[in-house]
Amino acid sequence: MDIKEKIGEIAAKVTGDEKMKEKFSKDPAGTVKELIGNIPEDQQKAIIEGVKTKINLDKLGGLGNLGGMFGK
Repeated sequence: MDIKEKIGEIAAKVTGDEKMKEKFSKDPAGTVKELIGNIPEDQQKAIIEGVKTKINLDKLGGLGNLGGMFGK
């Protein structure tokens, strides 16, 4: 399994659906299991952390160019 690919797929599904986003924030392991099935715990943890990171980075990217706010 390509974990990086799965992270991208799950992050897209989670960010594209408010109900899925809420479910992921409450039960990330259950949401991952629902979306891709049972996987080894170490892979599941890696995917959950990767999805959380991707979602947070996407939020930051949506803020635009913050450099202008700080005179850069």
